[in-house]
Amino acid sequence: MRKSRMERKTGETRVTVSLNLDGKGEAEVNTGIRFLDHLLSHLARHGGLDLEVRAEGDLAHHVAEDVMIVLGQCLDRALGKREGIRRMGDAIVPMDETLVMVSVDLSGRGYSSVEMKLGSKRVEDLEAGLLEHLLNTFAVNGRFNLHVLVLRGENDHHKAEATFKALGLALAEACSRRGKGIPSTKGVLS
Repeated sequence: MRKSRMERKTGETRVTVSLNLDGKGEAEVNTGIRFLDHLLSHLARHGGLDLEVRAEGDLAHHVAEDVMIVLGQCLDRALGKREGIRRMGDAIVPMDETLVMVSVDLSGRGYSSVEMKLGSKRVEDLEAGLLEHLLNTFAVNGRFNLHVLVLRGENDHHKAEATFKALGLALAEACSRRGKGIPSTKGVLS
């Protein structure tokens, strides 16, 4: 089973994440940041991942960042040697006036290019400017390439939600099993 559970305790936060890549899309998320909980629930549902997140801490910024660090580490651990996976995945997701494209490569190398084009300072109870940083943090700690492009949209809530739905779909495709061996002509990933 491709599962992992990890904890992170610092002077600022306490985070526990459990992840099952072969789940049913079920999520139990409680970070104390309602919009982050909402986004992570969409990631799980659309990615077919079972996800449990418990987090508390001093500041929303620290909690959100540490959640994404641990989530990335859980993804990396659950993938193991990344044998037999499809490796790459992408999705284009509409949400009302918004259209978002997300592409991932579970290459073993962390990189992100995220263009969400958010116009407000806050999206619900989360700093809007933090969203791109959180996605980068997830990609670096999960050791995968992540490209996000909001193609069109007006509503920042819709942009963020469509991004996490598309990320879930892209990860589901990339994590899917396609055979045996390492999906690389080099014979190794990273």
